[in-house]
Amino acid sequence: MSISIVQLGSPRAADEGVRIGTVRRPPRGIPRSEFASRDYYDVWLPNLSPGATLMKEGKAAASNADWDAFVKKFRTEMNDSDTSKVLDLLAALSKAAHFSIGCYCEDENRCHRSVLRQLLHERGALIR
Repeated sequence: MSISIVQLGSPRAADEGVRIGTVRRPPRGIPRSEFASRDYYDVWLPNLSPGATLMKEGKAAASNADWDAFVKKFRTEMNDSDTSKVLDLLAALSKAAHFSIGCYCEDENRCHRSVLRQLLHERGALIR
């Protein structure tokens, strides 16, 4: 049992389980009824994405210092009481089921899902 960290829209692994979209916005131009069949996500969990202003800051990060500033702010957002509880839940569920979380970004190193990977690891999640 474990969590996979994925790029939404990429082909699913056979044993990936439920795919959770941790994005601020649903995919554009895709009917809601096709999100899962087109390998985006089965369940949408936008509270695990950066707030709108912070998301713009992360996308605009041109240097390592800019990215580090984004990461620090995003970690602060994710340590909010309610969001932190969701991360705790996902970490616990990773020991009992296969599922995945993801975002659209091509490069995980410059994507909030890399920070989610770290936060889940810190909570003892089993991650592929």
